[in-house]
Amino acid sequence: MSNDQKAREHYPDVLLCIAGEWRAASSGRTSPILNPATEEAIGQLAYAGVEDLDEALAAAEAAFKTWSRTSVFERYKIMRNAANLLRERAPRISRWMTLEQGKPLAESMAETLAGADLIDWFAEEGRRAYGRIVPARAEAVRQLVLKEPVGPVAAFAPWNFPINQVVRKVSAALASGCSIIVKGPDETPASPAELIRCFIDAGLPAGVVNLVYGSPREIAPYLISHQVIKKITFTGSTPVGKQLAALAGTHMKRATMELGGHAPVMVLKDADISKAANTLAGSKYRNAGQVCVSPTRFLVEEPVFDEFVENFVEAASRIKVGFGLDEGVNMGPLVSARRIDAIENFVQDAVGKGAELALGGERIGNKGYFFKPTVLSRVPQSAEAMNEEPFGPIALMVPMRSVDEMIVEANRLNYGLASYAFTRSAAAAAKLSDNVAAGMLSVNHLGFALPEVPFGGINDSGYGTEGGADALEGYLNTKFVSHLQAD
Repeated sequence: MSNDQKAREHYPDVLLCIAGEWRAASSGRTSPILNPATEEAIGQLAYAGVEDLDEALAAAEAAFKTWSRTSVFERYKIMRNAANLLRERAPRISRWMTLEQGKPLAESMAETLAGADLIDWFAEEGRRAYGRIVPARAEAVRQLVLKEPVGPVAAFAPWNFPINQVVRKVSAALASGCSIIVKGPDETPASPAELIRCFIDAGLPAGVVNLVYGSPREIAPYLISHQVIKKITFTGSTPVGKQLAALAGTHMKRATMELGGHAPVMVLKDADISKAANTLAGSKYRNAGQVCVSPTRFLVEEPVFDEFVENFVEAASRIKVGFGLDEGVNMGPLVSARRIDAIENFVQDAVGKGAELALGGERIGNKGYFFKPTVLSRVPQSAEAMNEEPFGPIALMVPMRSVDEMIVEANRLNYGLASYAFTRSAAAAAKLSDNVAAGMLSVNHLGFALPEVPFGGINDSGYGTEGGADALEGYLNTKFVSHLQAD
């Protein structure tokens, strides 16, 4: 029996979780869950309707009244229990993630265990959401600044990191004292459902976390416009994010937006070229390039351009593509046939406009959504992939004459999520730090996404952060109390 067959025997049908109960949709509607490596259905997903959303809203509203008044220490203990359960269950959850999302098992395991670390960190940080006392001008006046949970939250998470994207939102909300309704990713539903199960099994009161699946076009407007919801948090594409942010603004709802990126990588001629190429190749093809912070535009100084491309192609050529549960696989399939079509179009457009195909550029086989790691060299600025987020296994190589030219190209697009640089020069690193317009810059290594550091972008890549101490601020209201003591 193959790894796929063994795993499918245990892959679950996925239910909604409302008010602490796992149940089918009220309508009985379901949708198939596909394995992107085989294109076969591996389970069924409960598809929520308005009646289910109303029940989730009522549950979140009721639970907020008690959870917001639960001591931060009690919240901390429940969250730490959930983190430990997630670690215990990681082997099973990781296999399910690989089946539904496609990424290699090692990546699924790393994501699941990192999720537990995120829960732990937010649990601790929730105990430090301090207010403060402001010295008063008048005698007998006490001025207090208090931090209070904003209210029930609606969270919308994507399929590319089924646990990572959900756990950040849930952990920040719970640590702040908020209840939450998660609209999970329909393509990859089992792993986030098991994450939520860990919280419930850890003792989280019913209704504090609710999980629904279904049509984004129906669910998002309904939740965002509902009076119960006080904040939204969304991770996804820039076009959809702008629509949801506009809707949130119409209803005066606070929002955190983690949107698309088009990460520039600036490789200076003084860098360790071999190290940079190998480090970046591993990052580029992680999760088949379906990563918002994936390095995409490789801006390389001309004296080392050919050397860098040669080293990068060599590293990319060693990547083994295949079913994520098989031994030695480094890259799994794309998530859907739609992504295959998009990547093929990007490659054909770039080559048609003069880019050189240095590696890959085509689908692998005709079963499963596999695509070869692809390198395009000397890509013109007019290529679609240089202007739209490819979100796939494509590396775009562009020679640059100077650091100043790199900065101009890095800032040309209105994205501003991740950026990377490789240089031995402290002066050049400082110049890039001061002038590259991005929410994050990592120099000489891959330094993003740790629980304790900010994670977010600017401009068309969104606003707010889902990491570090600042992440809690989006879930807290600031209340000022001025108290004149009575005689």
